[in-house]
Amino acid sequence: MKNLLDRINTPSRAVVLAFLAVVLVGTGLLSLPVAVAAGESVSWTSALFTATSAVCVTGLAVHDTATHWSFFGEIVLMVLMQIGGFGIMTLSSILAVIVSGKLGLRARLNTQAETKTLGPGDVRKVIAGVAKVTLVAEALTATVLAARFMIGYGEPFGRAAYYGIFHAISAFTNAGFALWPDSMMRFVTDPWICLPLITAVVAGGLGFPVYAVLRQNWRRPARWTLHAKITLGMTAVLLFGGAVAITATEWNNPGTLGPLSPGLRIMAGLFHSTMTRSGGLNSVDTSQMSESSWLISDVLMFIGAGSASTGGGIKVTTFALLGFVILAELRGEPDVSAGRRRVPEQLQRQALTIALLSVASVAMGTFALMTVTPFKLDRVLFEVVSAFGTVGLSTGITADVGTVGHLILTILMFVGRLGPVTLGAALALHVQTRRFRYPEERPLVG
Repeated sequence: MKNLLDRINTPSRAVVLAFLAVVLVGTGLLSLPVAVAAGESVSWTSALFTATSAVCVTGLAVHDTATHWSFFGEIVLMVLMQIGGFGIMTLSSILAVIVSGKLGLRARLNTQAETKTLGPGDVRKVIAGVAKVTLVAEALTATVLAARFMIGYGEPFGRAAYYGIFHAISAFTNAGFALWPDSMMRFVTDPWICLPLITAVVAGGLGFPVYAVLRQNWRRPARWTLHAKITLGMTAVLLFGGAVAITATEWNNPGTLGPLSPGLRIMAGLFHSTMTRSGGLNSVDTSQMSESSWLISDVLMFIGAGSASTGGGIKVTTFALLGFVILAELRGEPDVSAGRRRVPEQLQRQALTIALLSVASVAMGTFALMTVTPFKLDRVLFEVVSAFGTVGLSTGITADVGTVGHLILTILMFVGRLGPVTLGAALALHVQTRRFRYPEERPLVG
């Protein structure tokens, strides 16, 4: 029994079991009659799907959030989003510090696995930083949104504050839930709604290790860590590059950007590019986008946001490291370098493993969903990548994939949220030293 507990309590397994426990609790709460609006009902599969989507900060929804769930159900969703955004182990560590002022070694190791902290000694600083950044970012976003809902749309103070808080949490945690049937489409022309949401999603997707570096050396970029440089650089490239690509592709599409003025088209294109980073909200009808835009979105959703952030995907650092590996191979260089730093071979193998396993997960999920649904490859692939990348954007088929399809997407959301995290932690901790080496032999490549 002791050996079994020791196996379960390894950092990577502990993170998985903690997330699973919260998903099951959320499923139970959303299955209660009080969680649904009058005249509505909920099946266990839709409750499980919605709870997983909230805890894994995805945003895919079987039912319209505003009309299907009661106020109690919406509060449950908001709490699940916040828990998922904080991270289960990070949140439990914060509570432990508040209650007892102490943090045990096992809790430090579990939190280290979830937050990508370099060592157990850094965990206390990290969780304090996580709490401060999260609460400040969400409070600022909620204040701006609530003020806009009150001043611009005549909402009473209580409702405006509730809308502001809900969507601030949804944006910063990259969850993607909204309290309107059309998500944010009704606000596509309102920069006071769209720009704060863009800022919150980007802020949540950078990752807390980046904030730790910026706090200490924000005036001295030369002293930034390689991780911070890669994350900030790749975030800017993907954010604005994606915006240019989406805006150019959808510029004359009458179902999306076409009816808008040039300035609003640019803002809507930036909004969509931001949300593919794992934000999940949409200000234009995603189902009316061209197949080219869907493909661009697939790539952006698969790459995702920063490591140890509220976003999903394989992470921008993984994608960048693979690029550095390719560049070094093309140049014939013996070492892989980035920013005048040599990248360890172990880290290269980790990035390659995460990327290939993620590709395999998307491929298997796409095949499985196409087997049980009548939809074409482009829509199914978009849905699968959105679920695996914990994005939440959809071409409109989420509610129509059936029970088996919902279970497939549920598994993909769970694997996508925890797979790269736990796999990265497991690979980092699972280092074995052999006392011998096999003879070398070169098979043909390419």
